[in-house]
Amino acid sequence: MKNYLMILIFILSFACCNLTAENIIIDKNSNINEPAIKIDPNNPARIVAGANIDNSYISNDTGKTWKKIKLTAPLGVWGDPCIDVDSDGNFYFFHLSNPPITVGKWIDRIMCQRLDANEEIFNYKSYLYVDGNKAQDKEWSVINPKNNNIYVTWTQFDSYGSTLPTDSSSIMFAKSNDKGLTWSKATRLNSVAGDCIDSDNTTEGAVPAIGVNGEIYVTWMGPLGLVFNKSIDDGQTWMPQEKVLQDLPGGWDFNIPGIMRSNGFPIIKCDLSNSDNRGNIYINWSDQRNGIYDTDIWLIKSKDGGNTWSERIRVNNDSAGKHQFFTWMDIDQTNGYIYIIFYDRRAYNDYATDVYMAVSTDGGNTFNNFKISDTPFVPNSNIFFGDYINISVHNGIIRPIWIRMDRNINSIMTETDPLSKSSVKEEFINEFNENINAKTYPNPADNYVYTSFKLKEKSKVSIGLYDIHGKIIFSLKDNVIYESGAYSELIDISKLNLQSGIYYTKITINNNIKTLKTVIID
Repeated sequence: MKNYLMILIFILSFACCNLTAENIIIDKNSNINEPAIKIDPNNPARIVAGANIDNSYISNDTGKTWKKIKLTAPLGVWGDPCIDVDSDGNFYFFHLSNPPITVGKWIDRIMCQRLDANEEIFNYKSYLYVDGNKAQDKEWSVINPKNNNIYVTWTQFDSYGSTLPTDSSSIMFAKSNDKGLTWSKATRLNSVAGDCIDSDNTTEGAVPAIGVNGEIYVTWMGPLGLVFNKSIDDGQTWMPQEKVLQDLPGGWDFNIPGIMRSNGFPIIKCDLSNSDNRGNIYINWSDQRNGIYDTDIWLIKSKDGGNTWSERIRVNNDSAGKHQFFTWMDIDQTNGYIYIIFYDRRAYNDYATDVYMAVSTDGGNTFNNFKISDTPFVPNSNIFFGDYINISVHNGIIRPIWIRMDRNINSIMTETDPLSKSSVKEEFINEFNENINAKTYPNPADNYVYTSFKLKEKSKVSIGLYDIHGKIIFSLKDNVIYESGAYSELIDISKLNLQSGIYYTKITINNNIKTLKTVIID
């Protein structure tokens, strides 16, 4: 009952939010960049974020307000923040190291800190792998929701920045089965090594994902292009050779005017929902295959565990010739919807930059693009802007996070209701007609919901239940003729297998439409 009430209070507060939401500033500082964010699926009001170099942020009200806490660690805090959460509500913050010279070398290990459920401060727990003087860089994690095993991939440099042909880079993997206290010996995943220059021929940008049966999928970029590897035995063994998925005309290290450095690093996710697309693997990245003045966002997908892959799908839907860059992706694991965030210059002929979101409700076949930043900004190539942005989604709760720059000062931004800025949703929500006498009850609802309405004359009536994107879930009535009078029609939601969240009941009477917000709790 306690969890039920908590979810109820959260959903009601979410339902009452302003449909014309404004961007929220989490922090402002000239040196912050590379933001990361994660929602606790079991307590969606609790969200944790991080940013370079040693900043953590905690929200207990779905991201409306934030508390900033500086990270510390005995082996130093450097950068590349990555936030994750397990099924017990424990958050993890992975970052690079900067130990005292008497202990080690700069970025010689990946650090793990943990924020236990209901606590407010991260505590250092462990580090992953030290191999002499080699550098360990650009880590990312994923947690298996069934057993809370943690998996981390990263790049190891023999000597960071070296141009010697004898120095190389590799993609490494390690796991923890005790909530980050200890880690397995690191495993190399790539058969073809990269150089150490930190550019196109370097193996870098590795991101892991979990499959429906616990498979571990990993993607990265390097001298072979965009590649993929997988393990079906919890990381004990891997494919002997990485699978090449895409060439990378222009490489992964490309120029975006006004940005100090930029990349097209990939993101991989697997649909774990009970949707029709369950088990689909998606990889999202950006490149300049269409020219140095036309950076695009791409997606490919696999329906058979990574054995075969689709053709490229262009995510941004603007005309050719503009830049879209620094993409990140997440999947709502309650319904399989795909959310992608990226910077976008489609509306300008200079360095002015917006932030866009692309949403797919059909397994990545099509995307709806819309702007989520309130105003554009202009970056300064003399100020480091970071290497990535981020997004976390759960059950219709969508929390993107990005950096903007104003007067050479960076700000960490989020948006608590990005779908309110989607033209699709606005058209759907604004179908409100005061002349229609109708309501839904009970609201919130659990097993059933009624739509009651009164007719002054013989009328043609349609009633349907829709999700937050305006996609129909269930059609109760379709152009049925009613005589004048009062009616109450039942939707048995217990048979629809719906997740808790916000839905919309749309009633159409003689081509007049009224849309009613309906909160459902499973």
